Amino acid sequence: MAEAEDHEGGRSSTERRPYAVAEDVDQPDSLFLPLGPRLEIGSDGRLTGVELEVTDDEDGGYGDADGIFAPFPPDSIRIHTETTMVDLLLSRLREGMLDLAPDFQRRSGIWSDRRQSRLIESLLLRIPISNFHMAQGDEDTWAVVDGVQRLTAIARFMEPGLTSLGPLALKGMDYLKQLDGSTYQDLTGRLKIRLRETQLTVHIMQQGTPEEVKYNVFARINTGGVPLKPQELRHALVSGPVRTFLADLAEDPAFGEATRWSVSDERMADREMVLRFLAFRESNPVEHTEKDFDKFLIDAMYRINMLTEERREQLVREFRMAMRCARELFGDHAFRKWRGEERSSPVINKALFETISVNLALLDDQERSRLVASRAKVHDRFFELMDDWDFDRSISVSTGDPGRIRTRFQHVARLVRGVAEQ
Repeated sequence: MAEAEDHEGGRSSTERRPYAVAEDVDQPDSLFLPLGPRLEIGSDGRLTGVELEVTDDEDGGYGDADGIFAPFPPDSIRIHTETTMVDLLLSRLREGMLDLAPDFQRRSGIWSDRRQSRLIESLLLRIPISNFHMAQGDEDTWAVVDGVQRLTAIARFMEPGLTSLGPLALKGMDYLKQLDGSTYQDLTGRLKIRLRETQLTVHIMQQGTPEEVKYNVFARINTGGVPLKPQELRHALVSGPVRTFLADLAEDPAFGEATRWSVSDERMADREMVLRFLAFRESNPVEHTEKDFDKFLIDAMYRINMLTEERREQLVREFRMAMRCARELFGDHAFRKWRGEERSSPVINKALFETISVNLALLDDQERSRLVASRAKVHDRFFELMDDWDFDRSISVSTGDPGRIRTRFQHVARLVRGVAEQ
């Protein structure tokens, strides 16, 4: 995470960087430097180590008789709103009927004790808090999409055994200062009942709502607290073994070494890259026609859930082989825009990552060995590709467009096969 740490730690310096970014605006020397690549950045201000993908203006959508156009038919949205008590939500957690997607706490950073305490203080003072948004799953289970941090804080205070976190002792209260240092057990019976009977409003996206609609709606309403990144939202919507599978592959040393450990795991940017590899490994990119790239990735997560253990183990082997081969072929420049100069782009390009890694995974051991032995030829052809306008567009702008997906996979396949089969 070298690049990310440089920026985050305030240690970035135009003296060490051949390009300028926004934070260099007050550095006089930055005026003489070219602009650097646009980077993905989380709502918490942290860089992900991945190049930002640029989109063309969206077209298409659904229109109605009133001339209103939307990305999906409004009638397909099925949301049920109900008022429930804190006690009932805790009961659902206790019975495994409510999925807090606990990785969020570890990846996104949980609220501070003071912020959690102030939420509890609001409940004790009967100050309304924001609504919760859930996705209904099989057998009436709920997945928390918006409100994870709030519900975690409530559970941690009232029933810490329902979280993987220790008990919360109140601290930094604004008004109820006499409760500083108190746990739930220290409260009077009257205050305990007040907390348990607090009314909360929950919006539930009902089962049967198309996944792409669900994703779009949650992406729009996901504005409270720490808004979820796209992969975090997919993680919330799709439970099952795919969550652990993506996390394990993202932590695989082969992935870290191939990417120079530069992809942040804080907002699941690393898991999204793994998912993109698996999604295109489990489909034929040359025949890709799905226009909604988010739907494609969500569908891929469901497909991964259905894979046999043997198939998953095979994908793990292929992923590792592809990572090692990419490292041997391109060294520190793997998966980055590189035109032959001493330095390549400082950040990973997601489209290059999925295209190169999938093509390398499709080779057998002998073909990969021939490719590495001819790395100079691979580099020459890669540099030619990077100067190709169509290819550059296919990895830089609207990379989820089916035509651009086909374009980049066809180009890289010709490069890889052309050298490997010689």
